[in-house]
Amino acid sequence: MGWVIWVVVAVALAVGEILTPGLFFLGPVAIAAAAAALAGALGAGAVGSLVVFILGSLASLAFLRPIARRHVRLPAISRTGTDALVGRKALVTRRIDAHGGRVRIGGDEWTARSYLDGVVLEEGASVDIVQIEGATALVAE
Repeated sequence: MGWVIWVVVAVALAVGEILTPGLFFLGPVAIAAAAAALAGALGAGAVGSLVVFILGSLASLAFLRPIARRHVRLPAISRTGTDALVGRKALVTRRIDAHGGRVRIGGDEWTARSYLDGVVLEEGASVDIVQIEGATALVAE
């Protein structure tokens, strides 16, 4: 019956991974908890399940996390869509503050907002694209 606890732990860790994107820490541990649940269901007992969990956590973090982090930090040339715009330069075409403004990215005009509250960027300034939210570029100097 101890395997049910491991299933609950695995689900909770998986949900935590989904709610904290980019870290990829809880996902490998959730996989280890699922392996511990399987071991418990196969009769490994509490100590056996704990050993499977510890070894599985260490192994999955050692092998899966570096692979995932390499894919999260793709070079700009490998990124597509709006992700490819992050890190590029843009030119302010209409004054930008926390409420709005406009920038030219390449040959396209985008709505923009200042990434940092209280920062105003004047027309003609060169800015970096920090993030894209829908059709709005969040920019900073």
